[in-house]
Amino acid sequence: MAEIRKILHVEDDADIREITYLALAEFGGFEVMQCANGMDAIKKAAKFAPDLLLLDVMMPGLSGLETLAKLRRQDELAGVPVVFMTSKDVTSKHHSDITKCADGAIQKPFDPVALPDQLRAIVAGVR
Repeated sequence: MAEIRKILHVEDDADIREITYLALAEFGGFEVMQCANGMDAIKKAAKFAPDLLLLDVMMPGLSGLETLAKLRRQDELAGVPVVFMTSKDVTSKHHSDITKCADGAIQKPFDPVALPDQLRAIVAGVR
């Protein structure tokens, strides 16, 4: 199984970006590229070559689902695992809609210390 080394994180909320970066880089030891919106991610993702896409669901402009659809059109990103972060109830119908196109979902607010292991567990179940 390939290990997650590089994560592309797309989140419009600067505070959540900062907390997530600390969780992933400091606690998880990952190389992290962050984008504040879907368009920025679409432009930068292939060159970064992430092992995991971590996307906010609700963002201005392109939503996480719309961003994912555009990222999937790039050959380099077609098979990269995807996890959504959402403030929506991940036990609801919304969660099943998300998991149709993603490998998992993390509920906001999340535990920063637990986040790296949660992502590793989701990806381990995919690969």
